[in-house]
Amino acid sequence: MRNNRAMALVPHRIGVLALDGVVALDLGTPSQVFHTARADDDTPLYTVTICTPGGQPIRSSAGFQVLPEHGLELLAAVDTVIVPGIHSGTALDDGTVDPAVAEALRAAHHRGARVMSICTGAFVLAAAGLLDGRPATTHWAYASRFRRLHPTVDLDPDVLFIDDGPVLTSAGVAAGIDLCLHVVRTDHGAAVANRSARRCVVPPWRDGGQAQYIERPVPAGPRTGTAATREWARQRLHEPVTLRDLAGHARMSVRTFTRHFRSETGLSPAQWLLGQRTDHARLLLETTDLSVDQVAHRSGFGTAAALRQQLQLRIGVSPSAYRRTFRRIPG
Repeated sequence: MRNNRAMALVPHRIGVLALDGVVALDLGTPSQVFHTARADDDTPLYTVTICTPGGQPIRSSAGFQVLPEHGLELLAAVDTVIVPGIHSGTALDDGTVDPAVAEALRAAHHRGARVMSICTGAFVLAAAGLLDGRPATTHWAYASRFRRLHPTVDLDPDVLFIDDGPVLTSAGVAAGIDLCLHVVRTDHGAAVANRSARRCVVPPWRDGGQAQYIERPVPAGPRTGTAATREWARQRLHEPVTLRDLAGHARMSVRTFTRHFRSETGLSPAQWLLGQRTDHARLLLETTDLSVDQVAHRSGFGTAAALRQQLQLRIGVSPSAYRRTFRRIPG
């Protein structure tokens, strides 16, 4: 029994592959998030180790050097490989990477390791051939370049992250935190992910930030049990949707649906739906000339007063003030 318990507590090994020009925030994100993921007895659930090609020092986008202790051989021994964003390099310029890097990534993927990218790290995965025919995302500002270099990838720049089974990609900057928390939630459940989020002082499931500029702040996640129902509900935000409606669409009992939903999103169905309505209202305020009453109706709040109350509660401004601040300028 002791041996079985010891095996169960062996931390999941994560290798972070840093390339020259690595984005400093992206490099630090995996260590920060995964080091805070702990079992109930405070046992670490992950180890995070950084490697570079040849184990050589590299430059970060912030001007400091990264001095790793491992080379690409690390990727043959870890359970998950993460490629942070890069600020420069051939992957961004012409869509290629060092053949040794590409081979190490492909070998890790082929032996069953989970492979992830943060921000422009998706360019590296694509250059290694790991995203061909797959859905993926990257920083929205690099979407046009990504599509030009990698037309065979099904790029969706309008989500925070995409979980496509063994290969996961995230958008830019803080979206890497969302992806890492999603992995913790997938591996160990919402309770562990929520504790990790509290230690990082971030929401366990973000519904804001970059989401104010995109239509779908939370990815559809087609392999999860309630994903189809979440997408169904997103198309009906202007209609009254009850918990029973959601459970009925998923063909589950209310109790079972609620359990699955919370496990997958970290939120109750009511909390999630309220967040979706708020995000849609913000999008309409940013991109249309609809009156506040019309925005309230189309986002499911019913009245301008209800919308005003929710925006004040969540972001501390009125609909009119939000529109003045975040309205997109054509061009």
